[in-house]
Amino acid sequence: MEKDRVVPIPDEIIENVHGFKKKMYRLKVWLFEGQKAGEQYSETSIQKVLHNALVTAGIKKPVKLHWLRHSYATHLLESGTDLRFIQELLGHKSSKTTEIYTHVTEKSLQKIKSPFDDL
Repeated sequence: MEKDRVVPIPDEIIENVHGFKKKMYRLKVWLFEGQKAGEQYSETSIQKVLHNALVTAGIKKPVKLHWLRHSYATHLLESGTDLRFIQELLGHKSSKTTEIYTHVTEKSLQKIKSPFDDL
């Protein structure tokens, strides 16, 4: 069984979603409902949306939906978010699972401050 995930969302996006709900749809349960009211949007449909977006963007390399989760975690880490917070957001029981996001990136290397800078 899948666990629900909680992620921070900017206030502006929340306001837009509330406006969307009021103007466009009378949603029953889910923000993105399936074909029948009250049913969750299917994973297959989300994969199709991602595929169409890749085609539209001209991206030819294979992309999996789960990679968005990895990208989110990597961006959080690169922006300085503590690994323990990322672990909680991703719902990992073990910090070892979250540590896969600590791979070294070029952007991370550029942020390193040299001790010589303080001389």
